[in-house]
Amino acid sequence: MDRADEGIRPVDTTLDPTESTLPAHAGRREWIGLGVLALACLVYAMDLTVLHLAVPMISAELHPTSAQLLWIIDVYGFMVAGLLITMGTLGDRIGRRRVLLGGAAAFAVVSVIAAFAPTAEILILCRALLGVAGATLAPATLSLLFTMFRDARQRSIAVGVWVGAFSAGGAVGPLFGGVLLEYFWWGSVFLLAVPVMALLLVLGPKVLPEYRDPAAGALDPVSAALCVATMIALVFGMKKIAQDGIGATALLALVAGVVLGALFIHRQLTRPDPMLDLRLFRLGTFRIALLVNIVGIFVVFGYFLFIAQYFQLVLGLSPLETGVALAPSGIGFIIGSQLAPRIVRVVRPAYLIGAGMAASAVGLLMMTQVGAGSLWLALATSMVLSLGLAPVFGITTELIVGSAPEEQAGAASGVSETGAELGGALGISILGSISIALYRGDLADTLPADLPAEAGRSVRDTLGAAVQTSTELPAHLGDAVLAAARAAFVHGMHVTAGITAVAAVAISVIATVRLRHIPAGELEGHE
Repeated sequence: MDRADEGIRPVDTTLDPTESTLPAHAGRREWIGLGVLALACLVYAMDLTVLHLAVPMISAELHPTSAQLLWIIDVYGFMVAGLLITMGTLGDRIGRRRVLLGGAAAFAVVSVIAAFAPTAEILILCRALLGVAGATLAPATLSLLFTMFRDARQRSIAVGVWVGAFSAGGAVGPLFGGVLLEYFWWGSVFLLAVPVMALLLVLGPKVLPEYRDPAAGALDPVSAALCVATMIALVFGMKKIAQDGIGATALLALVAGVVLGALFIHRQLTRPDPMLDLRLFRLGTFRIALLVNIVGIFVVFGYFLFIAQYFQLVLGLSPLETGVALAPSGIGFIIGSQLAPRIVRVVRPAYLIGAGMAASAVGLLMMTQVGAGSLWLALATSMVLSLGLAPVFGITTELIVGSAPEEQAGAASGVSETGAELGGALGISILGSISIALYRGDLADTLPADLPAEAGRSVRDTLGAAVQTSTELPAHLGDAVLAAARAAFVHGMHVTAGITAVAAVAISVIATVRLRHIPAGELEGHE
């Protein structure tokens, strides 16, 4: 079935008139361009991870309230989630390279300001602006890859590098951040982005092509605002549930997100020139690949939601030691993402995705056996998970963007990245809520009877609070509290790992059955 049959009519699109037609096979210029894009993706991923290591120093120097600290951590993700589709569509309309370079310049400037922010309020504002700039990076880099690499095999390798760059950023972020925080102030973690973005601004105009849809209409501000408001409300509501349980604020945010989302969908269906052509969802490959990608991210959070806390608060590792312990997971993602383009030449994508999700289920089942002192088992679990999931993300990303018309690659990239943000938010809210309920339920029966009431409330809040509180109690009481809190946390980790293992098995079956019509070596043009 072709796209016209699905209601999506290809339009006449060309490269920007200032650019020559790109060759069918990528050359040196395109591969250098890929390296530049990969660096931008690496910094984007690093910025998602390094701040968590700096939280104690930020708390000590800027003295934010608890609410301000949450906004410092979360507002970046809120803005990225809300603006991914908008920035992807904007790139299709005014030029993908133009949007990318503009976002890179803004990211560099705001990073410098954030590094020297004198108050919590200014840091929150900077984090929000970094989210706006960061939202340009993922969809613009991905859609440019599909413009630069027209040969299917070369494009698979390029997407593998793209996925590997995000994985590398997640791996080296804690390492670099830990080293910087060991010797410098908390703001130094923001300066990691500046030289990379400067390199992108220098080399980008020379090695990256421009692409836009010459028939595109003007950007719809109302649709953009509805999209941002929808995503912020939904992600905020999910995170609120994870942090505080189900409450009026969280439910109100979720209801508002659903209502605003319905208004956004209605506007896209009724406008002659929608910001996001929802007929993309009529494409079977697009739908299933997006679902697999979202559940894959959900599964990742079944691991990452707990593992950093496990290393630091259960095993007692320092932030730098935790960064080193997390490195094998990043290495596994890099290896898996680079092997996938070669394997998919001879193995149907459905079978590779199904096998990857099945392997991740095995890793999660291994996680249910991790105890209070199982460092090596935890490291082995991370390798199995990352090796299994890395091919999944690269292949599904290719299927999502490759099944869309070329002129809508930016919008499809935005949908792909927005799906990833939603998957992460669902993982945080659902798995976080389950683990918190189990943690508090276990402690209700296992905390010492002579524990003061105020200390008991603090211990039941989070494992981090329990670790801090245990140091302020008499030795025998503190040891008993710490042992109970760690056991309760590990129990919650086991249960959520089991739940995500079931989700991984289910999506493995769905992907294998629904995508098996795509032959080996072909990831584009199948509905």
